[in-house]
Amino acid sequence: MSRRQSFAALAVLAAAAWAPRHLNAAGQSQTPDRPVILAVGESTTAGYGVDRELSYPAQLQQKLAERGYHYRVVNHGVSGSTTQAALARLDRGLALKPSIVIIALGGNDAGSLVPIETTRANLGKLISMFKRVGAEVFVTNRNLPGGGQDSSSIFAELARQYHAVLMPPLTSGVAGHPELLIEDGSHPNADGYTIIVRRILEIIEPYLKKDLAQIRP
Repeated sequence: MSRRQSFAALAVLAAAAWAPRHLNAAGQSQTPDRPVILAVGESTTAGYGVDRELSYPAQLQQKLAERGYHYRVVNHGVSGSTTQAALARLDRGLALKPSIVIIALGGNDAGSLVPIETTRANLGKLISMFKRVGAEVFVTNRNLPGGGQDSSSIFAELARQYHAVLMPPLTSGVAGHPELLIEDGSHPNADGYTIIVRRILEIIEPYLKKDLAQIRP
């Protein structure tokens, strides 16, 4: 090999060494991740009472794939989570740079006697921070126990204030139907989560794209 050929070969190796690579947790090279749909919530998001693969985020992942969408659904639901606890986990969610965020929180705040003003402030921080990283944010509406007849309006107000999308309550069409609930009469069973996913897809699908799976501007 001539000196000129040797220099050319070294140049190729150096370029390969400095080319940007994406590593997984094991340090192995991989292609960049698909855009993320992040599910933030409580026990109903976590999938309490059913196998994790039957939770709504897992079923949503399956339905998206069936329809040709190449998003990655990440479940950040934690049973018993309050809005304050969700704020404590915020950095983990922001690090994913999600394209879509579905927030279903507030019920455990009421159960923990958190003032509704605190719930409002915490939700506002969550929504604004996800919007800041470019996410399309969806917020589920709900009537908070003990919050009065107008408690659901805080979610509508927050959606308007931060230009988020207001969704019906997560368990709309499921709550009050024993055949769609586990034995505690509160949390959905697998069939209940299937209905939840169907309703979520109806709302978020206009914001999805199949080519490169990018969020619509």
